[in-house]
Amino acid sequence: MEPPHPAAPGAITVARALELPALRRGLPEVLTAADRLHRPVRWVHAGEAPHIASLLKGGELLLTTGLGLGSRPAEQRAFVRGLAERDIAALVVELGTRLPTLPAAVVDTARSCGLPLVQLHREVPFVAVTEEIHTELVNGHYALLRRAEDIHRQCTEALLGGGGVPEVLHLFAAFAGNPVFLRTTEGRLLYAAGPDPLQVCDGLPAAVSAGGIVAEVPGHGPGPGAVRAHLTVLPANGPLAPVHRIAAERTAGLLAVVLLQARQEEELAARGRGDFLTGLAEGRVAPADAPAQARALGFRPPSPDALLPMVMRLANDAAPPGGWAALADAAHRELGAVGAPVLLGVRLLEGRVPLLVGLRAADGRAAVADRVAAALRAAAARAGARPPVVVAGSPVGWDGAGPELRRAAEAADAAPGAAERPWHDVRRLDVDVLLWRLRSHGDLAAFVERVIGPLLPHEVLLTTLETYLAHAGRKAETARELHVNRQTLYDRLGRVSRLLGVDLDDPETVLGLSLALRARRHVG
Repeated sequence: MEPPHPAAPGAITVARALELPALRRGLPEVLTAADRLHRPVRWVHAGEAPHIASLLKGGELLLTTGLGLGSRPAEQRAFVRGLAERDIAALVVELGTRLPTLPAAVVDTARSCGLPLVQLHREVPFVAVTEEIHTELVNGHYALLRRAEDIHRQCTEALLGGGGVPEVLHLFAAFAGNPVFLRTTEGRLLYAAGPDPLQVCDGLPAAVSAGGIVAEVPGHGPGPGAVRAHLTVLPANGPLAPVHRIAAERTAGLLAVVLLQARQEEELAARGRGDFLTGLAEGRVAPADAPAQARALGFRPPSPDALLPMVMRLANDAAPPGGWAALADAAHRELGAVGAPVLLGVRLLEGRVPLLVGLRAADGRAAVADRVAAALRAAAARAGARPPVVVAGSPVGWDGAGPELRRAAEAADAAPGAAERPWHDVRRLDVDVLLWRLRSHGDLAAFVERVIGPLLPHEVLLTTLETYLAHAGRKAETARELHVNRQTLYDRLGRVSRLLGVDLDDPETVLGLSLALRARRHVG
């Protein structure tokens, strides 16, 4: 039995056609395939020719008085089979003086072919039936256009309001009720929107052939540049209707305008990856689902147990002068030479760039982090941004990737103001993170003022104390780093001790001074 599916918006079913006044006046009786009255009616045709099937395209509701059925059972069976092969919606026969009853060969053949067969017991004007059904069809198509126009208007308003491609795709996915994908012409995923879209990326080509909609996003000029990307909608949560194709084509036109205004492809891909990495860090992506989603985004680490979470944060959380698209494109190019697979995302709201790096073994962390940090700093410079803060977490498996990404992100927030270095080890920033969390508490500022307040106007003495404590009180190393002789260092340390009224050899005092100097970075 053919499964019942509702007619798509903009179409009417055989059952609906039989309910309209013109056909209802004919006292219709369904003789066969009553379970298939949900079939959509594409058009109405009236005719009596024996070979009328050759004139039909499928989906028609055929009205006839039976003149073309033929007089012999073989002719009647051939007539009905021809209509079924054309996949018409239904055959409606008006009984009358010439044909008081339908021949058994007609009924039996229609039943065996699964073709809805309806007989009318009273005469009706076929022109009235045609007008009524065509009016319903036109009204349905008009409603389709109105729905497509509504989503087009919403997407346009989103763009005028400062939104971009992601906002348009999220609106379209909500309208379609299905996942939506934007891919390059080579098949690389740029962005995905909708309920659980990433789960089906691996099977995207097969899913498209199974009923998805693909709309071309126009590029510029003829030839290879004529198509810039493909907008794909998959029927993962429900069937797609003609209105979805209309809306997809209109949305593709909007996307073309946006993409022509700026090179957003890599930014879009980075934002999509950023959504995944942030979802992993915040627990919205389960560790069991993460490997498949990462593969869909092109990340295939050599070992699932040696993932290196890293985070880059731009100075002052500001967008790079060249824009996020320029930064994402530069990072993509620079990271191609690090010799390890990297999944890089962008989080515009936080100004962060989270990454996952695939290590061959956990002991390769330092060397790979050096190369990745150098690539990120080069990318920032290419995009016109100041040197960023880069934080590397500890090597973990998928179960620990989310928490370690979150830890690295928080450490990146706390790291600005720390001693500048190519990259920061998250394990060395635990104290800074703790102090950063307390930055809004007045007690932290009061602690800084109480412990090192008299020293704050003297930058040289502050630097001397920081360097001295960083070298664990080793005066020779401190003097070398400050490029001063021993006596000058002794004089400065003596002034520090007198201004603060402390003994710099006392362990408790040293601990308090170290905390106060770190806390100074996080208070106003």
